Amino acid sequence: MSKPLRVMMLGLRGFPGVQGGVETHAEHLCPRLAALGCDVTVLARKPYQLPDTGPVWRGVKFVSLWAPKSKGLEAIAHSMLGVLYAAWRRPDILHIQAIGPAIVTLPARLLGLRVVVTHHGPDYDRQKWGGFARWALRTGERWGMRLSQGRIVISRVIAAIVRDKHGRDSTLVPNGVVLPALPEATDTLQKFGLEAGKYVVLVSRLVPEKRHLDLIDAFERAALPGWKLAIVGGSDHPDEYQRAVLARAEASPAIVCTGSQGGAALAQLYGHAGMFVLPSSHEGLPIALLEALSYGLPVIASDIPANLEVGLSQEHYTPLGDVAALAERMKAFAAQPNSDQLRAQRRQWVSGRYDWDAIAAATLDVYRQASGLDKR
Repeated sequence: MSKPLRVMMLGLRGFPGVQGGVETHAEHLCPRLAALGCDVTVLARKPYQLPDTGPVWRGVKFVSLWAPKSKGLEAIAHSMLGVLYAAWRRPDILHIQAIGPAIVTLPARLLGLRVVVTHHGPDYDRQKWGGFARWALRTGERWGMRLSQGRIVISRVIAAIVRDKHGRDSTLVPNGVVLPALPEATDTLQKFGLEAGKYVVLVSRLVPEKRHLDLIDAFERAALPGWKLAIVGGSDHPDEYQRAVLARAEASPAIVCTGSQGGAALAQLYGHAGMFVLPSSHEGLPIALLEALSYGLPVIASDIPANLEVGLSQEHYTPLGDVAALAERMKAFAAQPNSDQLRAQRRQWVSGRYDWDAIAAATLDVYRQASGLDKR
């Protein structure tokens, strides 16, 4: 009987219930890799990993390593510690999530590790980063894509970046969804003064590229009778942008900021919404948009390439930054009833295209090729 493939995952804060697209991706992926026979260890960042999760969760092991809670240094410092830990433990594969942490691909290779990197998007395009951070992200992309034994991308858009900028092929393995049970309870709605079917929801971190202020402007312009706007999510590093969003929300009784939510509360906020809107300027492949579709919600998104790649029909997209067009689309969607039949059709559509079990199997194939074990 062959030994299980030993995988260490680096580049994420932790899970379960930790805010972030990469964290959600890993939360779904890692238990499925464990079920496929991998020995999976996640190197989590100690400030984020919840103590009551314990050392093992759904077959996934956790090692919490120190990380400074600093926007500019957190990922790099933790990733360097993670590489040293992996060099000591010698896994078959070190899987680095995202191009920021991938800056440690070079030392990982020099230490004799076999590396797989998942490119979740060109993070250097995010508005929040300064000059040094952008340099580190671009360097991480270059080293991660050129020096790793395996490269995973979550969209065709990112595959083109890897091919055109770095001359490397990659394996397309998208984000996925799990069809949730539709919630019946409404206690979370009552807590935040929301009425089922009568609110717009956006689930995201409070960061500039999500363009919450565009959504607030469009919502106020649309003036949907009896509707509210629920902004779900928080900020890991509170800043001027977060304060601006909260100030706009406090100025309107029709806008509710719930903070970061998870579990049954998040399910209720998704499941009872009237529509989901994502006006973002930067995405990899938007998990929150896929999750909204998994609840059968009508969705509207900006027409950036990553959102277009989800493959929705044209009426679901509006031009990036066009507040007037977004307001008109929200008015049109609010006037359309969300029947049980339409909800079921949306759920079936997204589950057929973005299946986590298939994603885990494809990831394992990349591991096997990168590890060299198939050639021994």
